[in-house]
Parts: sequence; C-alpha cells; structure tokens
Amino acid sequence: MSDQALPKRRLFLMALPLLGFAVMAALFWFRLGAGDPAKLPSALIGRPAPQTALPALEGLASNGAPIPGLDPAVFKGRVSVVNVWASWCVPCHEEAPLLTTLGQDKRLQMVGINYKDSPDNARRFLGRYGNPFGIVGVDGNGRAAIEWGVYGVPETFIVGRDGRIAYKLVGGVTPENFDSVLKVEIDKALKAGS
Repeated sequence: MSDQALPKRRLFLMALPLLGFAVMAALFWFRLGAGDPAKLPSALIGRPAPQTALPALEGLASNGAPIPGLDPAVFKGRVSVVNVWASWCVPCHEEAPLLTTLGQDKRLQMVGINYKDSPDNARRFLGRYGNPFGIVGVDGNGRAAIEWGVYGVPETFIVGRDGRIAYKLVGGVTPENFDSVLKVEIDKALKAGS
C-alpha cells in the first residue's frame, strides 16, 4: 500500500461511524419524526374500553351532588367522549373551552380521566374553565392511562354504545380538528348505535 493511500483509508474509517449515524438519523426522521402524531394508530380501536374503575375526584361536585368516578359499566348504551387531561398540561388548557362546548351536547356522555394530578389543582382547573364532565376518574399512578394506550396528555377517545373504542385523538382538541375530525367521528358513533 502506498504512503498516500494510508491517510485516505484512515480518513474513510474515521468517517464511517459518522456516515452510519447520519443514515440512521435520516431514517428516524422520515419514519418517525415527519409523521403526524395525531394519526398514530391505536391497537384499541374496535376493542372494549378498558375495564378499569377509577375513584372520583375528591371534592368535585355539581349542583351540590358529588361527581362520580369512573365505573366501566357506564360505557354500555351511550356514546362517550373520554378525555385524558391534567391541570399541568398546556394543551389541556387550550382544549378546555372546546370540551365545554362539546359537553353541552346531551347525546353524549363526557368522561374525564385526570392523569397524575393533585386534587386541588384539578378542581381549580375545572373551576377556571367549567366542568364538561359528568364523570371524572382519578388516575393518580398512571396505570389507567397505560391500559387506555395513552401516549401523553391530552388524548381523547370516542366509545360507542357497544362499549368499544371507536376513535382516538392523540394530542389536544383544537379549532382545526374539532369540527373536521372529532365531531365527524362522534357523529359516526352516534349513527352506528342507533
């Protein structure tokens, strides 16, 4: 081997790991980073809603009556919108007014799952924006979120009258997806069970 070929070979060997890293980063970016996380498929679509009972949010009441926790039996017979939220979640604050609007639709049952939150902060959050939920279960340790397949808060599920998950929205409810996505999926669920 000539004296000139040796430095070129060393340079190539030193650049090889960097080249490998660049290829892996490009694959990662195009495969995972470029996609819309709201369109991630859920393995739970079409399956029964998780049968996880959750305690009520302590001290939360409506018209003097305590708001119940989550009993999985509530999913049979009604179309439910299940929202996983927390007071510390920035997108949850942004979606709260839209959920309050949705909560006025008497055809729906609004269910909140309060995720890893303090009861005081959760009550303040609902006091600030209004409580759209007729049921609020507390998921203090995050176990229920795992069973629901939650990637991160907020997430919203539509459960049909048959108790099966019909749709999952990853991320916040926004003005952009409220009418064009969420309401369309709710209408599908309402028609499917009638």
